[in-house]
Amino acid sequence: MAKRIRKSERLPEDRPAALGELIHAQVRVAIETAVHEELAIALGAGRYERHDGRRGYRNGLKTRTLTGPTGPLALTLPRATLGAPSREWCSTIVPRYQRRMREVNETVIATYLAGGNQRRIRGALQPLLKAAPLSKSAVSRIVATLKDGLTAWTARSLTEVDLVYLYLDAVCVRVRSAGKVASVPVLTAVAVLADGRKELLALELCGSESGDAWRDFVADLQARGLRAPLLAIIDGNPGLRLALSRTWPATAVQRCAVHKLRNLERKAPKHALDELREDFHRIVYAASADAGRAAYTTFERKWAKRCPGVGRSLHEGGAELLTFFTFPKAQWKTLRTTNVIERLNEEFRRRVKTQGSLPTEDAALILLFSLVASGQIKLRKIDGHATIATVISKRLRPAA
Repeated sequence: MAKRIRKSERLPEDRPAALGELIHAQVRVAIETAVHEELAIALGAGRYERHDGRRGYRNGLKTRTLTGPTGPLALTLPRATLGAPSREWCSTIVPRYQRRMREVNETVIATYLAGGNQRRIRGALQPLLKAAPLSKSAVSRIVATLKDGLTAWTARSLTEVDLVYLYLDAVCVRVRSAGKVASVPVLTAVAVLADGRKELLALELCGSESGDAWRDFVADLQARGLRAPLLAIIDGNPGLRLALSRTWPATAVQRCAVHKLRNLERKAPKHALDELREDFHRIVYAASADAGRAAYTTFERKWAKRCPGVGRSLHEGGAELLTFFTFPKAQWKTLRTTNVIERLNEEFRRRVKTQGSLPTEDAALILLFSLVASGQIKLRKIDGHATIATVISKRLRPAA
């Protein structure tokens, strides 16, 4: 059912047609044609066609404005009644009450995730949407649809997660809470699966990284069906360490080497920092487990005398700084730190640096989750993922 461009939409003969204007007119024609054909199928009869099998009757026309990527479209769409008792026919191509094409909403969300705030989104889309610009409330409603995805993701079962390793750390975000802007932690769990892929498992914003917060966070993972990992990579938070020992006592633990080095540096005088880093790197970058343990012993003896605070801090980490040596060498680089979550933190800070802070706590969680779910923050496979099968076959999985 071919339709022609309306006379009112034709360009003056003395003015060349802009490509955008031609596309805009053809989009309107295509939508109207598709809706008429959709109605013909619903009725079982074309216009003016009479036969016993028809399922209803056309009932005039109605005008609607639908905003699309080329601007507002003034559409003239058919009306009809179907069945007995009669009911008004509704198009699925242009649903009732729809004011914008899906592509416009998708563009708003993509722009938001790429770093745009409400003002910038509206300004960026103004040249395209022309006479139908987005209002502040429209942008807010579109962005709010991301919350549905977060809600479903937060409540999903973790029973089927083929977990091998588990990273646990906190991402810090700046949000407006109780009338003030504050930096608050988002407890974060990232899994390494049997095929080497990383998967974001959980996010929870809390007031502080307290022992109770980590206990509840880990307990929720277990309650949703997550089985015990072979290895958990964590920072030095004592509450998190205690939560792990109570929930999955048989799980091996690797303390993050980067966090431990920062702790050591805080205990040492400035003039000794370079020497301290060199000695510590001999431990974590050792060529073998035996060399790492020898470097650890040397470090402990040397610095316990020179800076007792450094010695005590190293001893606090203990053998859990060396756990990664018991796994395949190809995986050492990834297993000795929580840099997987640190990278999430860096990408998130880069995304919000132009905003300074987020308006609500919900906005922080929605944005962080959506950046990963949409693929704007990518979690690549673990280094040495081909050797994971060997790890699984040689180790008995801890009891859940």
